[in-house]
Amino acid sequence: MSGQAARDPRLDFFRGLGMFIILIAHIPWNSWTDWIPARFGFSDGADLFVFCSGLASSLAFAPIFERRGWFVGVARILHRMWQVYWAHIGGFLVVLAIVAAADAHFGGGRYSQELMLGDFFTRFQVYAPGLMTLRFVPNYFDILPMYIAILGMIPIAMALASISRGLVAIAVIASWFATNAGFLTVQADPLSGRDWFFDPFGWQLVFFTGFAFGKGWLSPPPPDRRLIIAAVALIVLAAPVSCQNGFGCYAGFGYFPTLGALHDWLGPVIDKTHIGMLRYVHFLATAYLAYLAAGPRGANLRGPIAAAVGRVGQQTLAVFLTGLVGGHVLGIALDVLGRNAMTTAFVNLIGAASLIVAAAVVAWVKSAPWKGGRPNASLAPREARQPNGMSSAEGQLVGSNA
Repeated sequence: MSGQAARDPRLDFFRGLGMFIILIAHIPWNSWTDWIPARFGFSDGADLFVFCSGLASSLAFAPIFERRGWFVGVARILHRMWQVYWAHIGGFLVVLAIVAAADAHFGGGRYSQELMLGDFFTRFQVYAPGLMTLRFVPNYFDILPMYIAILGMIPIAMALASISRGLVAIAVIASWFATNAGFLTVQADPLSGRDWFFDPFGWQLVFFTGFAFGKGWLSPPPPDRRLIIAAVALIVLAAPVSCQNGFGCYAGFGYFPTLGALHDWLGPVIDKTHIGMLRYVHFLATAYLAYLAAGPRGANLRGPIAAAVGRVGQQTLAVFLTGLVGGHVLGIALDVLGRNAMTTAFVNLIGAASLIVAAAVVAWVKSAPWKGGRPNASLAPREARQPNGMSSAEGQLVGSNA
């Protein structure tokens, strides 16, 4: 493959799986959310997304630092941060326009209230600069700003790794301890003082765990019956403490007050904002079982469904934005169609199909189809055609690899 290592199907598959879970979670008042991992455990699709992002970043960015030097690596990270930043801004503005149009059409301001955007419209002069500087991070738009912040930590990690890998571990764990102790916080709203829902100093623990596995600093534990039993036991015991009322949560704490009290007592160690320790361990348990289930090098991830999910996982930024924007459109569609089993299934399947189509379109565009193939000679002026069927202008463009 031209000197490049073959893609690991496990990374693509689980990144794609995370995209489908996040889509379901972003459709407002979607009954299918009763069946996502968050309803059956302490960790959820966000942990999967961040872990896989860390693993993918180790493969994409770390070699640049090692082969081209630290400053070139920093430039590449800044370029990616710039891309994700504008993806965040653009995605928010599109959703903002959809929400404004829906409120204008249906009246009542319901959709802006659901996203807590009323103040953004009434105090635009305060919130617009905050949006552009990430001092204002709207609700439900937390993941990409968190990812931008963690990307900015990669150069520090690579600099420390050049001295000792142990320093990376110390920095990661120290940052995680500091934010859980309340010493590191990031404000998401300049007026209310609300903090980021996805605190980057907490979530970097999950990210750099994936990064370390990708770099080979950590090795996945081999199949071990004791570990498997322990992982299964943790997941089974966590399920009734995690879920509330709902179709998939009949054993949840919404029906048993004792489980609710236990859930509240565990609050600090299952906290999502700062990544509580038990939440982190729960994710590692699920990741270990998923790693074993996938088989060596993803040998068990075969068939058309796994292939479709894997293709979605290859285009995560574009697909994530598709789900973020599409989720709100699909929520409005459910309001219009009515929320019953048939319409809910229809809307969710349409959303899943949109992710598959978005991944296919982005992959096609990235393949630069305009650079290859046999040009249509009939479209070029007769006097400008060359023996190979290309016009002189096309020949210059191809020759310059434009």
